[in-house]
Amino acid sequence: MEVVSRRPGVLGVHSLDHFEFAVPDLAMAQAFYERFGLDVRAAEGGLDLHTYGHPHRWARVVEGPRKALRHISFGAFDDDMTAFRGQLDALGVDLIPSPDPADNLSLWFRDPHGVLLRVRPAEKSSPNAPSPHSPAPTPSLRGAPMRGDVPPVRPRRMSHALFFTPGIDATLDFYSRVLGLRISDHPGPVAFLHGVHGSDHHLIAFAQSSAPGYHHSAWDVGSLEEVGLGAAQMAEAGHTRGWGVGRHVLGSNYFHYVQDPWGSFAEYSFDIDYVPADLDWETGHPAPENSLYLWGPPPPEDFITNHEAAA
Repeated sequence: MEVVSRRPGVLGVHSLDHFEFAVPDLAMAQAFYERFGLDVRAAEGGLDLHTYGHPHRWARVVEGPRKALRHISFGAFDDDMTAFRGQLDALGVDLIPSPDPADNLSLWFRDPHGVLLRVRPAEKSSPNAPSPHSPAPTPSLRGAPMRGDVPPVRPRRMSHALFFTPGIDATLDFYSRVLGLRISDHPGPVAFLHGVHGSDHHLIAFAQSSAPGYHHSAWDVGSLEEVGLGAAQMAEAGHTRGWGVGRHVLGSNYFHYVQDPWGSFAEYSFDIDYVPADLDWETGHPAPENSLYLWGPPPPEDFITNHEAAA
């Protein structure tokens, strides 16, 4: 049985539990995420995004007039919920009524820019150790299989998500003080935060913009080969716009981003850095031009465009 990692005596959320966003066409969203390799389930008038073989719901898509971030939900240990309520009160953060009348355990509130947040008691969905690599294929005369013999790429879990914010300094202060997240790296207009109870290099990240919004979600796969196969899988379905294959500097993961029909991205991610619960990671402040990617093609011109702000 896997042991859940936890730093004793420290209050902080342990996971990015899920996030919810709206798009104008649920059928199109279902087709995109199913082709990406997720287990997409119709639920309560929307779509829940799962990964195959994992019980957790990582994201939820609902229908709306345009693409829009709806809320971000964080998971906390059950025995920390009273302390979180007290911390919110001490910091002057006003609770708001739950949008779900059946949910009387969660704490709902807004960040400084109006983004709806939730902290709920939940099992830890962020990893307790670095993600394992997929086993190498059995050696044979051929090093690569026939194209028709390759199974579809299916990510194992959501690694992180990046959101836009109109005030990155106020956002980092709020998410650090209120939620207990810690800054891994802060290269100018972008910042990456990890969980104090053990998580990937970042479970959430923010990029400066003129308004809040959703930029991308990253999904863990077991090899660089799967990153490339995922890119081919999406290209064959007509989703050729994106960025990759390449390797990031901050987080160190190999990546390929696929642009969805509304301008945001889904990322295949492999081998991201891990921050254990007993390590005090030293925050880095590298220059943006020296830290976006180690190798790969240049990003598309609209890669950091907030299409929600434009709308």
